[in-house]
Amino acid sequence: MTTAQQPENKEQQTRTVAELVDYIQALTTEIQELYCLDQIPWVVGYSGGKDSTATLQLVWNAIAALPEEKRTKPVHVITTDTLVENPVVSVWVRNSLEQMKVAAKEQEMPIQAHLLYPAVRDTFWVNLIGKGYPAPRNRMRWCTERLKIKPTDSFIREVIQANGEVILVLGTRKTESVKRAVTMAKHREWRVRDRMNANPNRPNSLIYLPIEDWRTDEVWIYLNQWQNPWGYSNKDLFSMYRGATADNECPLVVDTSTPSCGDSRFGCWVCTIVNKDKSMEAMIQNDEEKEWMQPLLDIRNELDIRDDRDKRDFRRIWGEVQLFERNVEGEISVEPIHGPYTKYWREYWLRLVLEAQTKIRRTAPENMRDITLITLEEMSEIRRVWLEKKHEFDDSLPRIYKEVTGEEFQDPRPGAGYSLLGSDEWAVLEEICEGDAMHLELMAKLLDTEHQYRKKSRRVGIYETLENCFKTSSRSQEEAIKNAHLKRDLKTAIDKGDVEKVKQLTLGDAVDEGENELGKQSSWASIKFQNNS
Repeated sequence: MTTAQQPENKEQQTRTVAELVDYIQALTTEIQELYCLDQIPWVVGYSGGKDSTATLQLVWNAIAALPEEKRTKPVHVITTDTLVENPVVSVWVRNSLEQMKVAAKEQEMPIQAHLLYPAVRDTFWVNLIGKGYPAPRNRMRWCTERLKIKPTDSFIREVIQANGEVILVLGTRKTESVKRAVTMAKHREWRVRDRMNANPNRPNSLIYLPIEDWRTDEVWIYLNQWQNPWGYSNKDLFSMYRGATADNECPLVVDTSTPSCGDSRFGCWVCTIVNKDKSMEAMIQNDEEKEWMQPLLDIRNELDIRDDRDKRDFRRIWGEVQLFERNVEGEISVEPIHGPYTKYWREYWLRLVLEAQTKIRRTAPENMRDITLITLEEMSEIRRVWLEKKHEFDDSLPRIYKEVTGEEFQDPRPGAGYSLLGSDEWAVLEEICEGDAMHLELMAKLLDTEHQYRKKSRRVGIYETLENCFKTSSRSQEEAIKNAHLKRDLKTAIDKGDVEKVKQLTLGDAVDEGENELGKQSSWASIKFQNNS
């Protein structure tokens, strides 16, 4: 097989434009031979960015040059819409996929385009607004797995089940970042041939990296000098990247030493992993027609607050107080790990997103006025989580939706509007609890738990559920944190074998309120069915 050998050290590479042309021809031959070697289907990852576009263009052009009778093996082009992608890029990608389908049919190419989505339960807003997950951080990066990896992995699994094997073709490059270079170097342990690795995370799959050693300027030379085979404009792609560059300027590339434009990285507009969304900021700054995206940037920046503990519950999402040690100005402080956003802030984020969506639909350019920041299915799932998991039977989502949009909320979930408890009962309960948030939460949980089990033919498990309501919601914040410290101190004393400390903590005032006079742990069921004699 004809291949172009490249030095391992990227810093040493000095490929001229003429050498790049020869290298592309050699790479085209390599792709053709790989394609015809077996019947293993290919899956090409496509994001609409420069690297994935260059990779797909190489594959498309190479296969198009084969005789028609050899173009039999399917090539699946997949992209995942996280539903929170940069709107400009999202529209670009969707239109590109539609153009691919048309071009593939006209050119009789074995290329099939697929637009994938995360499951509704895994979307960004269902997790953040519905369940209350805090904005993603490096230490709690809950979004990538749910929004990107799961949909792709599910598709790849289906292809493997149908065909036994699969080859993934990716536009990953060493020069994207230092971290990416390190990762790719590690994956060379599974290399089976030039630019091809075994996939350590998925049996029966290989990963092919045709442009792994390309520089950014080489990617742009290729995209600008070779015509896009599915009829999309690479010049427009270049302009989109230039618009996302802070100074909105790209140098004239006169040789391989000239720095290239187009290092902008597009991604989710809500991303709080990065310090700033520089690409969206540059788009708004460089183009008056993109100023309509400012509400999105405002939401992203408001989410990106490093210390948001005042917006979150003092308990973890399962209702338990969990402590950790943190260094505060040189002193060790033992504090609770804060959990999900509180009811107030979940409702606040929903209102903010709906207000931005409503405003954009009125003020954005005509081709962007059908934008959807949060789907009807997502809001239905958020409503279900609030009602069934959070026990918030005041059912505030339809009210917020109508206040912001002026329209009635049409829930597609069957039977979603039926409930014995509602906002009126919630208001009465708030009045009875007189501002005691934990008392309100406990009463709401008990009432709604009884209501949920009322609809079941068998009420098995109701006592355990009611008991758990008391475990998580019967103490005030101060008492719950104090109890967590007690448990922590007791465990530490036991681990150290400090008998005196254990006695001190377990006798007198330290006895748990849940124990009766016989020292036995009380439960909801034992209280209800206690022996009166």
